[in-house]
Parts: sequence; structure tokens; C-alpha cells
Amino acid sequence: MPASAPAGQRIVAMLRRTPPLVLPMLVLSAGLVIAGSVAVRGIRTSADTITVTGASTERIKSDYVDWRVEVRGNGSSQQEAYQALEPQVERAVAFLKEQNVPESSIQLGVIQSSSEDVRNRVTGALITTRWTTRQPILIGSSDVGLISGVSRQIGDLVGQGVPISIRQPAYTFTRLSEKRVDMLAKATADAKRRAEAIAQQAGSGIGAITKADTGTFQITVPNSTSMSSYGSYDTSTIWKDITAVMGVTFRVQ
Repeated sequence: MPASAPAGQRIVAMLRRTPPLVLPMLVLSAGLVIAGSVAVRGIRTSADTITVTGASTERIKSDYVDWRVEVRGNGSSQQEAYQALEPQVERAVAFLKEQNVPESSIQLGVIQSSSEDVRNRVTGALITTRWTTRQPILIGSSDVGLISGVSRQIGDLVGQGVPISIRQPAYTFTRLSEKRVDMLAKATADAKRRAEAIAQQAGSGIGAITKADTGTFQITVPNSTSMSSYGSYDTSTIWKDITAVMGVTFRVQ
């Protein structure tokens, strides 16, 4: 056909001269190219993010302590038990003041009384009733070092005949809310460094954060290896390790 013929006529003539199997192959090849292009874009879209876990640990010092001791008085009646209790409480409070614990840090809790019947093991007849009266002494102070030292010495009262139960001081950190924000920010920064290191190995870069999940937030004794899915708050030591964990998803560039 002459070169001056319209383009549409030339295409029709070319198709008429094409062998029967060639045309289907051309159509199939074109379809595969299109399908392959779609598949590649689909994989790129679903895999253009990376999720990593970042952590931040810092050692902090408790700035407040709660401590409780309990003095007991015993007697054959409730009144007698209370009368036995009163001088023992005075001795315990005097001891705390001698150790420089301010009076403003000492508070007396609610007195509790209980009784126990003593019976004959054979007949079950009542022999006597024993009464016990308890007076909690509550100490709260920001001088954690002072209270820590006193808690190790108050056992001397037992040697002096004072019936007393001693609980372990509970050390806490009162600025935990602001510290939590700081620790989570540091954990996020750690996650970004990890993501950048991983992406660099693949010749890629890290973009914006697409998702961030707060993980565990733990306060443990120093150098602890314990982990809890729900977090933890240890109050047994003045110095503590605070750890924040974040799961962060970044876009890959």
C-alpha cells in the first residue's frame, strides 16, 4: 500500500499480513506488562513502612517515702489492751523524734482492736478472751535518706520490749508524669535510629511516623532484668531504673 495512504488503512493492512499466532502473543505480552506493573506498585505500597521498637532507660532517685510501723498492746479486756498500748506508742514516737524525724512527718492512724477466745481443747469451754489493740504510725517524708536510716534502726525498740511490726518503706518518684513524657520521647528517638540503620542496609531512607504505640513503662530496682507486659512500679529501693518502650512505624523513602 502506498506510503501516502491513511494511517488507519496501513494498520489494517499490517494486521492482515500478521501470521495468526503473532497477534494473540502481542496482546498477551501487553497484558503481562500491564499486570506486572500493577503488581510491583501493589508490593511497593504495602511494604513502604517499617515498624521498630525503641527503648529508653534512665536511673532516677526517689524523692518521697511512705513508711508504716504498727505498735500493739495486749490485755484480757479491750480497755486493758488500750492501756497497755498507749505508753508503747509514746515510746515509738519518741524514738522517731530522737532520730530527727519531724513531728509534721508523723501521723497516728486509726486504732484497731480484735479479740480471740481461748477455749478448753476437750470441752470447748471458754477459758479467757485475749484482746489486741493496734496503733499504726504513718511516716511520710521527702527526706528519703533520713527515713531509710531510721527504718534500719527502729528494730532497737523490739529489744527494748516494744511490741512493734515494721513494714518496708515505700519509695516513690513524685514527678513521674513529666518524666514519662521525656522517656517516651527518648524511646521514639531510639526507634528512629534503629529504623534508619535497617533502612540504610536496603539503600532506603526513613520518612514520617505513621503510627506509634506506647509499650511497657517500668520502674524497677537498678539493673533488673525482669519484664512485665503490663508494666511495673517497684517501691523497695531509693534508686530505680525507669524504662519506656515504644513501637513506632515509619514510612520508607
